[in-house]
This record gives sequence, C-alpha cells and structure tokens, in this order.
Amino acid sequence: MRLILASTSPRRREILALLGLPFDIIAPPFEERVTPHLSIEDEVLDFAFGKAESVARNYPDALVIGSDTMISLAGEKMGKPRDRDDARRMLGALSGKTHEIFTAVALLDRAGGRELRIVERVLVDMRQFIEREIDNYLDCNESLDKAGAYSIQGRGETLIDSIRGDYLAAVGMPLRPIANYLASRGILFGDSVDRVYAEKSFLNWQRFS
Repeated sequence: MRLILASTSPRRREILALLGLPFDIIAPPFEERVTPHLSIEDEVLDFAFGKAESVARNYPDALVIGSDTMISLAGEKMGKPRDRDDARRMLGALSGKTHEIFTAVALLDRAGGRELRIVERVLVDMRQFIEREIDNYLDCNESLDKAGAYSIQGRGETLIDSIRGDYLAAVGMPLRPIANYLASRGILFGDSVDRVYAEKSFLNWQRFS
C-alpha cells in the first residue's frame, strides 16, 4: 500500500521516517484559513484533514497523512507569524507563561480502511525572557515558519523550561497513533514505535525527558 505524507514540513518527514517505512511526500494544495468561531481543536483538525484530503483525491488507493499544529495562549490561537514584528509580539506574550500546543493528524485510508483523526495536546512552560533575548532569537531565523514563532527542536529550546506531553507532537506530528493504525492494517515497519519513544534519540528529545 502506498503511503503519502501530505506535507512540506521537513520535521514531519523526519518523524515519519523514524518508522523505517518507505513513503512519498506531496505538497498539499490546501490553503489554511482561520475561522474565529471554531475551537482550536476543531480548527487544527480541519487543517490536517484538508491537507490530507487535497492530496488523497488524486491518490484514491493510497494511505494519506496530513498534520497541523497550532498554539493556544489564554484562548488566543497562534499559528505562524506574519513577519518579524508579529513573531516578536508572540514571543513576548509567551514569556514566563504556560501555553498549549495542539497537533492534529488526519489519516485517510480509502483502500478499505477507516479514517484516523486525532488531536494531541502538549503543555509548554516558557521561562521569563527579556526583549534582547527575543531579538537575539529572532536573528537566528527559525521563527517565521513555526507556530508560535519558536522551534522546540531548534534554538528555541533555550526559551523553554519544560514540556508536558508527547515531544513529537510538540515538534509537529505524534508518531504512536500513526504507527498503531498502520499496524492495525497489517503494515510492517522497520523499527518499533515503543523503541523510538523509549530511546528518545530524535533531535533534542532527551533535553525534555
């Protein structure tokens, strides 16, 4: 069965590759449009499904995975910043506070399987940081393509005290539910997902163990 990741994210590609399965990557022709009245859980799941669906319609015999991540701080939805000033605003708001990361996975399996739609929630405790630290971090140029304007797996780790939840979901895509679904369809992969979560050798996962 052909497996397709509907994503342009290098991190999601790297996470799925941890299973040791062959898969294709196709950029989803899907435009994200935030809907103010939707809950963040519904919004992020709609985006994940929209990405998967936009690819799956052209590959009806494939198993297609879409994912999306959004941050919530005191009810405000935070996606990717518009520009550097917006990134500075987001980071200033996150400083010294706890926020939530919501990452959704939509797996479309129209070759005889069922659909998987899940949302994982991770809590992130940020340390207090000053404006000069924000500017120094913005200078490393990893903010503009990240929800909340920071990268857990990059230099943004220096802004974080701790995370509570699935590290891979915080980075961009929880692996365990995907692996469990693939196993239920009789798809074998090279490495045990339990081993991946036990060893925590991916990027800076050990830092948050």
